[in-house]
Amino acid sequence: MHQQTLELNPRPRGFHLITTEIIQAIPQIAAFKTGICQVFIQHTSASLTINENADPTVRKDFETYFSKSVPENDPDYVHNDEGPDDMPAHLKAALLGSSVMIPVRNGRLALGMWQGVYLCEHRDHGGRRKLVITVWGE
Repeated sequence: MHQQTLELNPRPRGFHLITTEIIQAIPQIAAFKTGICQVFIQHTSASLTINENADPTVRKDFETYFSKSVPENDPDYVHNDEGPDDMPAHLKAALLGSSVMIPVRNGRLALGMWQGVYLCEHRDHGGRRKLVITVWGE
């Protein structure tokens, strides 16, 4: 078993591929023939997901969809201590989730050809984001 923390640089609101950063943070994965890699984000206003890694318009469309589905400035939201993107960010993070699980095969993440891990930044100024990456197996 191996566990590593990774602190990501601040990114603007949107969906950002972070697969390469994850792989670079866990060179120890090479020792695992089979296993599981869990990537967990330690925040409540950003999330993680796995999706299309080639066409950047997919990431733009994700942002468009979530902005329409969970709009800012909804007068029914009570929690807005940190601005109009505060509660919508929490809701978006709850919808997408705080972790992803990826199989490990022959020392590598067993993602599909067109799959990548996204940091889903739901705040205008979310700041640095911390991940805990855990790999276990044989």
